[in-house]
Amino acid sequence: MQGVKKQHLPQKICITCNRPFTWRKKWAAVWDDVKYCSEKCRRNKDAR
Repeated sequence: MQGVKKQHLPQKICITCNRPFTWRKKWAAVWDDVKYCSEKCRRNKDAR
């Protein structure tokens, strides 16, 4: 993903807060498994 502008990065919708979030370098190896935009949303996944 090097050299890609921010507006062209892949996006997903967080299943907790329903907000869009973009690809991050630390998620490169596990992007298909990422469901939450943040640690806070992951911790509060049952409080929808």
